[in-house]
Amino acid sequence: MKLAFIIDRLSLLDPTHDTSVAIMEAAQILGHEVWVTEIHQLSVMDGKACASLQQLTLTPVELVEGRWVAAPDWYQVSEPVVRNLEEMDAVLMRKDPPVNVRYLYVTYILDLIDPAKTLVINSPQGLRNANEKMYTFQFLSVMPATMVSQDKALIRQFVEKHQQAVLKPLGGKAGEGILFLEPGDRNFNSMIEVSTQQGQEPVMVQRFLPEAKDGDKRIILLNGEPIGAVNRIPTGQEFRGNMAVGGRVAKTEITDREQQICAIVGPKLVQDGLYLVGIDVIGGYLTEVNVTSPTGIREIDRLEGVNLGKTVIQWLETVKK
Repeated sequence: MKLAFIIDRLSLLDPTHDTSVAIMEAAQILGHEVWVTEIHQLSVMDGKACASLQQLTLTPVELVEGRWVAAPDWYQVSEPVVRNLEEMDAVLMRKDPPVNVRYLYVTYILDLIDPAKTLVINSPQGLRNANEKMYTFQFLSVMPATMVSQDKALIRQFVEKHQQAVLKPLGGKAGEGILFLEPGDRNFNSMIEVSTQQGQEPVMVQRFLPEAKDGDKRIILLNGEPIGAVNRIPTGQEFRGNMAVGGRVAKTEITDREQQICAIVGPKLVQDGLYLVGIDVIGGYLTEVNVTSPTGIREIDRLEGVNLGKTVIQWLETVKK
């Protein structure tokens, strides 16, 4: 297969952590061509989605004394060539948030790819419809008390009702901009003003789940089915478990309750063309659905002795037969 990955700049990726690199490594090992591009390198020519692509050759990471180690020069790329993306068997959209205007424009370009020729993962329309915070409202029965508003008075009313809450920017990632709210905090008004840009931009506010101290579980779903999970546990004075802010990762199991959540979420994901997704669960509640470039595969592979990147590519092989 010929696979194109739309990613952030290669030099900025961490091969010991990044899920995209794990999947690209697996594709290479299984004998497939791996090509890379960035969102500013996509174009439309003669009504077709095209991209300036470079073929990628990777030196896979190695597990040394319980941690991934990458070679200093872990990748090489060919000279760029402009190609019609329908020449690819699949295009994997793995650009990190924010989902801004530039990101949305690229999904319109990807809409021009004939799905009978090339599978786009995840679906451009699915990416537009599934804001990683707002999409959780599709599954009200398994999410904690949550509101979205830019109104300071309504947010205060919600926080006073629940006493403790977590504020999340709708377009954030990796724990960026998440705040812990209590009604008695003297900075409360200022935090809301800054987060909502003086009442101009809505934010999500969720009831704080005390179980967060025990971990924020990331579950990877492939084609609607859970294939692995990792627990992210806050450290020090930090209340966020995100790995990007220092959360410790630990081996975990998918509980019966979490299987139920996956069974509720999975069919809707597949219906919306969201084939590779990471959901976040705290205390038996769904808190986020990550569809842009969900991470966690490297950590699961290390802790469980598996290769989820290989699982993804083998699934793709069956789809493209």
